Amino acid sequence: MLISAYLRFPVSQPHRERLLAECDLVVLHLYMCITDCPPFPSEAVKVRLTIVNQLCEYRSILKESDHWFDEKSPTWGCAIPTQILEEDGGFLVNGDLKIVAEDREIFGLSQVQSVRLIFERHPEAAVEFRAKNQHLRTTYIIFLLSLIETLYQPLQELSSEDLVEADIALTYLKDVGFKVDWLENKLDLLKARKEKEKVCEVRVQEMEVQLHDLKHKFEIEKAELVVCN
Repeated sequence: MLISAYLRFPVSQPHRERLLAECDLVVLHLYMCITDCPPFPSEAVKVRLTIVNQLCEYRSILKESDHWFDEKSPTWGCAIPTQILEEDGGFLVNGDLKIVAEDREIFGLSQVQSVRLIFERHPEAAVEFRAKNQHLRTTYIIFLLSLIETLYQPLQELSSEDLVEADIALTYLKDVGFKVDWLENKLDLLKARKEKEKVCEVRVQEMEVQLHDLKHKFEIEKAELVVCN
């Protein structure tokens, strides 16, 4: 049996993907793998394999999933019953089985670059990241990006409630295995600055009250002087 593989990738992605196939008496195993996989999650992609029915396109088999490729999970695969290889089934024609492999980025280019930059600067961050489910991995990464975006907003745009929620989010990320000491330090710094900002605001309010009282006292004394004259 000859397997013809057609690989389609986004323009922004290097062609590092490989399609592997194994066949036994019961199941045809198909694997998408990335060579030189990074040690940390660097890119989320939607992987799609289409086993082409060469007689009827609508009978083609589609398998797809979201996947994070890294050293812990360098491959994604699926299993297809070998029954599709039967004669007159339309999949195996003249000994040729056609498979179209595609992937596309789940995140936009700017988000992909952000993820890569984060793990390049903090390679230890995802070493103990425990999530295996690909959908959850994607959710956690988006959650991490959102927290970073929050903590790097101008201080005046952050409320005390924002910092409380950021603290909860940070604890959540640590619970699933992220090592985010640098974000914890950033949050502590923001809390300290926010507290100082509050103290300054209270002091300004007190000074405004004192100034108002002084003005009021001045007006009274001024009026008394006018009466005396």
